[in-house]
Amino acid sequence: MASLNFACVLFLCMIAIVPIAQATITCTQVSNNVLQCVTYLRGTGASPPPANCCQGVKNLNGMAKSTPDRQSACNCLKTAASEISGLNPTLAANLPKNCGVNIPYKISTSTDCSNEDDRAAICGRRDTSSVKNKDITSGLDGTPL
Repeated sequence: MASLNFACVLFLCMIAIVPIAQATITCTQVSNNVLQCVTYLRGTGASPPPANCCQGVKNLNGMAKSTPDRQSACNCLKTAASEISGLNPTLAANLPKNCGVNIPYKISTSTDCSNEDDRAAICGRRDTSSVKNKDITSGLDGTPL
């Protein structure tokens, strides 16, 4: 009887934990939020990003609060960026800043969306000179998401 109770408790714990670790944000949501930025990202950056582009960036940032959501959004952005011909990588990397959004990772096709070592450096726990890409598993204050 004790082993049956233990099995039931273990099963209930697994059910309660699993949804927390899964991303709820989809690539469709990511794409819909940054679609208005494509023309800007193919340009020269002579003008600021359009207001509807920045609104999408802000919406996306608000949606991606958990580590799995940020990792999912990161991977979706990497895929989308690799499929956009003529993308200006500098404009893409600076898009959040140019829209007034602070994110703890770089938008780039080379960003490692799960790199723990880079997270430690970005959060001030070690020298950042060797960091190639920021990741998305920490908040701006360095606390894990």
